[in-house]
Amino acid sequence: MERLKTTLSRKSDTGGEKTDGQKRYKSGSSQAAGLHAQSGDTVSAVSAHKLSGGALEALPQHMKQLKLKDERQENKELVFDGKVTDGDPNTCGHVITTSAGSGANKQTLTYHTQRVVGNGSFGVVFQATCVETGDTVAIKKVLQDKRFKNRELQIMKMMSHTNVVQLKHCFYTSTEKDEVYLNLVLEYVPETVYRIGKHYSKAGQHVPSLFIKLYVYQMCRSLAHIHAMGVCHRDIKPQNLLVNSSTHQLKLCDFGSAKMLVRGEPNIAYICSRYYRAPELIFGATDYTTAIDIWSVGCVTAELLLGQPLFPGESGVDQLVEIIKVLGTPSREEIHAMNPNYTEFKFPQIKAHAWSKVFSKRLPADAIDLVAKLLQYAPNRRLNALQAMAHPFFNELRDPATVLHNGRPLPPLFDWLPGELDECHPDIRAKLTGGHQAPQAMSS
Repeated sequence: MERLKTTLSRKSDTGGEKTDGQKRYKSGSSQAAGLHAQSGDTVSAVSAHKLSGGALEALPQHMKQLKLKDERQENKELVFDGKVTDGDPNTCGHVITTSAGSGANKQTLTYHTQRVVGNGSFGVVFQATCVETGDTVAIKKVLQDKRFKNRELQIMKMMSHTNVVQLKHCFYTSTEKDEVYLNLVLEYVPETVYRIGKHYSKAGQHVPSLFIKLYVYQMCRSLAHIHAMGVCHRDIKPQNLLVNSSTHQLKLCDFGSAKMLVRGEPNIAYICSRYYRAPELIFGATDYTTAIDIWSVGCVTAELLLGQPLFPGESGVDQLVEIIKVLGTPSREEIHAMNPNYTEFKFPQIKAHAWSKVFSKRLPADAIDLVAKLLQYAPNRRLNALQAMAHPFFNELRDPATVLHNGRPLPPLFDWLPGELDECHPDIRAKLTGGHQAPQAMSS
């Protein structure tokens, strides 16, 4: 393994290492992970797609229509200024007054910040209460250059899905130093898959199988939605999966690293938290696909099943070593599939570990089979999100008799949006819907 590390260290991509989930934020609380905002982005995700015919051709028809509609409406939508009317804006307890809506629907909203639920190099997240409505929200505050569009904001404006955290509205605040901050007001969800996993681990227990199925299924469903819109999340990890601990409904959050992937447009390879980083990123690929999110899903699924990360690399190079220890040395064909520009193939030959030896014998075969089909070196050999949802591992969720351990019904799993399953192969669609009818796409 030392020889392998030495070999890889000469070939790995360079750049500042993005710390893993345990080190990235000072708080492990629910929406602490929603901090990584690319506030200085000069490219609007939507306008980039509008300019790219090739990218639009790759989208489902109903999604093309939604994109163009969003772009037309974008300039009509106002982002109001907010003002701190009481307290220190850098600490919890301050009060912010702003406006929302327009015309007859315009209203004044007052937010009383209660506590910091997360902070990092890109900003801070407050838990707050809206005085007028009584709603508890999360306010993500990030430094912003008003000359440029915020990529995270543009992408979140496009999202409306049961498994994606909701953007309620947004506003700007300024400091005495003339610094401008963008404030994203998000629905507040108190727990994360990360904290739930830690809770069971500290108790010496495994996360219940039903919970794992619910979390992974809903994670895949959220990704199926954003991938259909051409968006790659690029930072899937347990900290970015919010959970309502009563209903076990999951919401994907933190679109600070998300991007519209446009064919032919290069992307940075140094993305995604280390434990969940796809091998093509480690190999320096810049033309990757949404399959990098699917690799992360496989890592999260394995972590829930094991009770610990599957690939706990200590550096970018060590991350690939951890992967090779399980999957074996990638073949020339697999390396080419990950990065066609990678031409050096002098790797020590290491045999793959049998998945049955990686996981405990207590795990059902379908759980291991799902992980194996998600964690493929070649991106095009990984299941896509909808295919993963149709996997037999989730059959229990499709059984009408299945309920939560507290006797409550399962969270919404089959409330399909118009067009949500339009791109499915008929066999996959049949497995996903069962007796649950999927609506057709809206006509233009």
